[in-house]
Amino acid sequence: MTTRWLTPEEQRAWRAYIGATLLLEDTLDRQLQQEAGMPHMYYSILANLSEAPEHRLRMTDLAERLKITRSRLTYAVTRLEKDGLVRREGCPGDKRGSVAALTDEGMVVVERVAPGHVETVRAALFDHLNPQQVGQLEEIFTGIAQALQGDEGGSAVSDVPWRRRSSPCS
Repeated sequence: MTTRWLTPEEQRAWRAYIGATLLLEDTLDRQLQQEAGMPHMYYSILANLSEAPEHRLRMTDLAERLKITRSRLTYAVTRLEKDGLVRREGCPGDKRGSVAALTDEGMVVVERVAPGHVETVRAALFDHLNPQQVGQLEEIFTGIAQALQGDEGGSAVSDVPWRRRSSPCS
């Protein structure tokens, strides 16, 4: 098999992407550590639960939304449970399943931290883009995500661990 090396343009784009994503994630982590004492991943769990019906999501569905393994999610939810921000509940109709539920205290944290988080996202990313670039960014990363997950009938590049379908909790 012949290696398909990156062209100089692709190499520059790849390195720019890696550098920007690492800097962006670091910026978001620092802001959230300062304001909420938690990493971006933990805030993302709380934010997703705050947007879900009844502030609850099945753990497998939450893992898929966050694009993380179920074991990584379990670890994070356990920590958020200890802090009183999330609680785990059984899944009616499926004894093996569980649901993550945002507590009232967790909702207070989301409401307190969200304005600063949104401002950080805006300052770090969107303030540097014009409206056309925002649309291009969405189109580019939606296409990449769909290809990697095998969405829309395509074949997935990798076997993503959160794709296992689960039965809904009744």
